[in-house]
Amino acid sequence: MQLNSLLKGIIHDDFIGNPDLEIVGLAQDSRRVKPGDLFVAVKGHAADGHNFIEDAVKNGAAALIVESSSDLKRVDGKIPLIRVSDSRDALSKLAVTYYDSPFNRMNLIGITGTNGKTTTSYLLESILLRAGARPGVIGTINYHYSDKTQKAPVTTPGPLELMSILRDMADAGITDVVMEVSSHALDQQRAKGCPFRVAVFTNISRDHLDYHASMEEYFKAKSLLFRDLEKNGPDGTARAVINLDDPGGEDLRRITDAGIITYGLKKGCDVHVRQLDFNRKGLTARMITPVGEADISSSLIGDFNIYNIMAASAAALSMDIDLIDIVRGIADLKGVPGRLELIKNDRSLTIICDYAHTPDALLKAIRAVKSLARGRVITVFGCGGDRDKGKRPKMGRIAGEESDLIIITSDNPRTENPAAIAQMIEDGMLISGRQKLQGLFDKSSVDSGYLIELDRENAIRRAVDIADESDLILIAGKGHEDYQITGKKKMNFDDRRIAAEAASRGN
Repeated sequence: MQLNSLLKGIIHDDFIGNPDLEIVGLAQDSRRVKPGDLFVAVKGHAADGHNFIEDAVKNGAAALIVESSSDLKRVDGKIPLIRVSDSRDALSKLAVTYYDSPFNRMNLIGITGTNGKTTTSYLLESILLRAGARPGVIGTINYHYSDKTQKAPVTTPGPLELMSILRDMADAGITDVVMEVSSHALDQQRAKGCPFRVAVFTNISRDHLDYHASMEEYFKAKSLLFRDLEKNGPDGTARAVINLDDPGGEDLRRITDAGIITYGLKKGCDVHVRQLDFNRKGLTARMITPVGEADISSSLIGDFNIYNIMAASAAALSMDIDLIDIVRGIADLKGVPGRLELIKNDRSLTIICDYAHTPDALLKAIRAVKSLARGRVITVFGCGGDRDKGKRPKMGRIAGEESDLIIITSDNPRTENPAAIAQMIEDGMLISGRQKLQGLFDKSSVDSGYLIELDRENAIRRAVDIADESDLILIAGKGHEDYQITGKKKMNFDDRRIAAEAASRGN
């Protein structure tokens, strides 16, 4: 594509060089620049792309987009250079143009919130399949469509990767894309330019305060998905699906310019349920909607999953999907990787792995599994390093108050000292009144207390050793993740595999 064609619609302050230059690709990472690429220097959270302009040129960049006037002198007129006021905004627009607006023939459904995004996306995918659509999913676990799956390094990819994926989906005939949209992605404009037909809000609670300055800023980032939704959506069909049981729901209802469909357990919500019942086999309820009532049945464990079911159902209704297809789609989904996932094992122990890594998610996960335990609830968890430190004592207190036995361990410690992280968790544990257990003990001799075992594999094995068939083990924090990050190293590690091996009869 010629440079001048690529730049249509982008306001620039300076343009030096040949506008007819052929551009073969886009890049924002100097290490990924290939000969003929247009390099866009973006100021990031951890690094500034402007510091790597020379590297981009050495790697073959054919042209540059920058923000600062001082950068005009650094390349000395060797290659075309365009100065803009906001290179991040320019990158989003360039990606849309370069990949030829891949979303034009697809419905985009964006889901944001602290918890429940992944499960809601899988539920909606299942409903869409029942309705005869060809959905794709972009989210925390992976990016998948048709028979293709790729790992997800982040929940919502950057604009270049996102538009590339959407182009591949469009070319494969995908009709609907269900996308988890994180607060980081919204703040960094990764999905800017995407004409969402549906925006879904699940809930908001403490998370990512290592990135956002406050809960107010965190919510402000989430709300970006709903601002100008109708204006930017396709042909007046945009809809906002909002959880009115969450305090943030009313704020979003005031913010959005799109048509609204609400859900929740309280009266007055467009989609709500009654006769809710749940057990270790799943849940059932009578769902009331604007188009009628229906009995629903789901294999998902935990009463909180009714919110994810209502969210997916409301989103489907906003797209005019028949209620019968919604009911069948809900029933079709048998589980979501790493979301209250029951781990099969030789000893018939009840072992559940979950992604819960926020105070609210941990509280909901423990309370959800309590009803499944005939004996003690044994919780194994830690907190990630280089992330929000304030949630650590909160999670310690919650685990102590809601569980019987707790093993504090490492999550992804990253560059922090695992012992220091555990100490902060322990501070909250002590507030709960739990006592620290010393040394080895017979698995049936202790009903309550906590241990610290920083080696996560040993912690899981210890929990399995302590448990008997009446107990329930909840391993929280990593869920579907198949790695552990210690220092700068990313090593293979899967809670589910370790737990199953620990509970094997030959172990």
